[in-house]
Amino acid sequence: MADDKEEERLMKKKLEEMKKRFGLKEDKAKSFEIEVEVGDDDFREKVIEMSKKVPVLVDFYADWCAPCRILSPTLKKIVREYNGKFILAKVNVDEAQITAGEFGIMSVPTVVLFKNGEPVDYFVGALPETQIKDWLKRRL
Repeated sequence: MADDKEEERLMKKKLEEMKKRFGLKEDKAKSFEIEVEVGDDDFREKVIEMSKKVPVLVDFYADWCAPCRILSPTLKKIVREYNGKFILAKVNVDEAQITAGEFGIMSVPTVVLFKNGEPVDYFVGALPETQIKDWLKRRL
């Protein structure tokens, strides 16, 4: 019983820390995720606007792309390790052709880092985990 109360207290404390860190209100914090699927309709909200609060790493991919399938688990692992320092947004270029076109995505996978509502840098291809981490360290 005491363990349950302690666990609940710790969860509330963690939620408050997240809200402060990301400037989120109660209703937004409940739905906050570090990995999101994004399309043409919600790219502005989930990437541009959110990147004004926390950096957003956008993975432009395609289901048929073998390097994309190799890169995806690596990015998911890294975003969990970084624990809230950035959000991973996944954009399927076959489904979000308008967004892919707006950002000049010519090959997949292409990974773009957004900060303060703007793209700041990108890389193309399935880079090794250590190289991606080094790339992020210099940009976050």
